[in-house]
Amino acid sequence: MENASAIAAALAEVGPRLKRLRTERGVTLAALSEATGISKSTLSRLESGERRPSLELLLPISQAHQVPLDELVGAPEVGDPRVRLTPQRVNGNVVLPLTRQPGPLQTFKMVLPATRSTPEPCTHEGYEWLYVLSGRLRLILADHDLILGPGEAAEFDTRLPHWFGSTGQGPVEVLSLFGRQGERMHVRARPRPRDKPGH
Repeated sequence: MENASAIAAALAEVGPRLKRLRTERGVTLAALSEATGISKSTLSRLESGERRPSLELLLPISQAHQVPLDELVGAPEVGDPRVRLTPQRVNGNVVLPLTRQPGPLQTFKMVLPATRSTPEPCTHEGYEWLYVLSGRLRLILADHDLILGPGEAAEFDTRLPHWFGSTGQGPVEVLSLFGRQGERMHVRARPRPRDKPGH
């Protein structure tokens, strides 16, 4: 009997937990609905406790928020702070999504193999910021053909014909911030120019 009441209590906590998770991350019901395919009204009823949580509803929500299912249903903490990210293979590249919630800006770590060296420029809506972690990145952007090394960054409107990959000499690791609707990165603080010697 105690077990049944503990389960009921845990289920009653799911709605408020879902709402808290969504609002803490600044995600609207509309954005979550788009990310999960679950209607706004169903999500709203789930958060208010009017709709009983089911696996069919919780799985897409946990994937959209990039949180384990047990976090949504209030399973006890296991004390492991590691974030478990799942690498994906996309056109021969290893792509690791780093953003843990749906939203206009998404962040990825990518490993581009040495074999990705034949330019195939494309265009699409959005704005991208790239930072090279290791290796040498070749970036073709409209009429520019550039080589970027570790510590170098580039940002561009993806409506311009663009392609990036390896120079062919080895794999390249990059961080990519991508805004689907053309959101630009906002740099809040820039370093002050260093004083010249003798000034």
